[in-house]
Amino acid sequence: MSYAGKNLKYIRKQREWTQEEMANQLQIKRSLVGAYEEERAEPRLEVMETICAKFSISLEEFLFQDLALLAANGDGSIDSNGANNNYMDRRRALKSDKSISLASMVTFVPVKAAAGYLAGYADPEFLDELNTFTLPMLAPGDYRAFEIIGDSMLPTPSGSVIVGEKVGSFKEVKNSNTYIVVSNADGVVYKRIITNDDRSNNGKEDKLTLLSDNPLYEPYQVNATDIVEIWKAVYIIHKAGAQPMWNVDQLAGVVNNLQDQITSLKKKLN
Repeated sequence: MSYAGKNLKYIRKQREWTQEEMANQLQIKRSLVGAYEEERAEPRLEVMETICAKFSISLEEFLFQDLALLAANGDGSIDSNGANNNYMDRRRALKSDKSISLASMVTFVPVKAAAGYLAGYADPEFLDELNTFTLPMLAPGDYRAFEIIGDSMLPTPSGSVIVGEKVGSFKEVKNSNTYIVVSNADGVVYKRIITNDDRSNNGKEDKLTLLSDNPLYEPYQVNATDIVEIWKAVYIIHKAGAQPMWNVDQLAGVVNNLQDQITSLKKKLN
C-alpha cells in the first residue's frame, strides 16, 4: 500500500497551504495535486524526489509510512538518510530499460483514474502519471488498459482489466465486437458495438449502438460526435476464479435475448 497521496495531503495541511500553493512549490498543475491526494494517480518519480528533497524525508518513508501516524506517536522527526528505495528502484529500472519497446507498453487506467480520464486522455502529463506494463503477446501498437466495474458485461466479471488497441476511425469498428468507448456523455464504458450496414443511407451514420452482454441492460445509442476514443478489446485480464459459472440454460437464454435485441435494433435502424 502506498501512502504517497495521504502523505502529500498531510504535508500540505501541516504548512496550511492550498493545493494551488503546493502545486507552485512542486511546479506542477493544481489538478495533479488533487489527483494525488485523492489517490486517482500516483506521483511521478521526479515529483516524489522533489517532495522528499524539499521536505527532508526519504522516498521509502513518503511511500510506505503514514507520516500523520508517526507524528501522532511522537516520532515526527523523520530521518532522510538510509532510504530503501526498492519500489522506486524497480519503477526507475522499468522506465529506463532500453530492451522494453515503447510500442509495446500498455498504459493502465484504474477505476480511480477513470473519472479524470475524459479530461486528461490527451494530456501527456496526465498519462505520464499512470502506471504502465507490458504483455509479451502484444505486437507493437497503441494500447491502453481499463479496469471495469459492474455487471453489465457479464460473464466478464467486475474488476476485470480490458486491454484495448486504439481504433483510428469508425470504419475500423467491427459489428458485434467489444470495445472500450470513451464519450463525453458516458465517460469510459466497455460495451459491444452494433453497427448498421445501411446507416449511410438512412441518416444514422452519426450514431453507434452500445450493447451490454448482460441482457438485463438495455442497448442505447451514442452520438458519434460525443465519442472521443474507441479501443478494441484484445485481451481481458481478471483474477482466477472470478469468472461466474453459467449453466447451459442460462447461456441459451442470454444468446436468445441477444438475438432478439439485435433483431429489434435492426428493425429500428432500417
